[in-house]
Amino acid sequence: MSQANPVQSAIETKLHAELQPSLLEVVNESYMHSVPPNSETHFKVVVVSDLFSGKRSVARHQMIYKTLSEEVAGPVHALAIHTYTNDEWQQNGALSPNSPKCLGGSKADQH
Repeated sequence: MSQANPVQSAIETKLHAELQPSLLEVVNESYMHSVPPNSETHFKVVVVSDLFSGKRSVARHQMIYKTLSEEVAGPVHALAIHTYTNDEWQQNGALSPNSPKCLGGSKADQH
């Protein structure tokens, strides 16, 4: 696990072990939000795994949340999840969706 990015490394390790993905993309998007520099609070996760075959989106997301329960209960504030089977990924053109810009502000901005 990388000392520089321990949360991201934990997410990657757990998802690899649990879902055996053919593609895993974990992007720290914290910089797009009102958080201190070098935060690990907002992530986009793209997982391509045939373990998702026959499962609806909700069940796929539940698999991710179960795997990352410690991170979601702790340091991770937001998790954008994109799940595909290998066939879906190929049909999608092998492109992960862009995340929207953050519309929220920090509590300090509300005063």
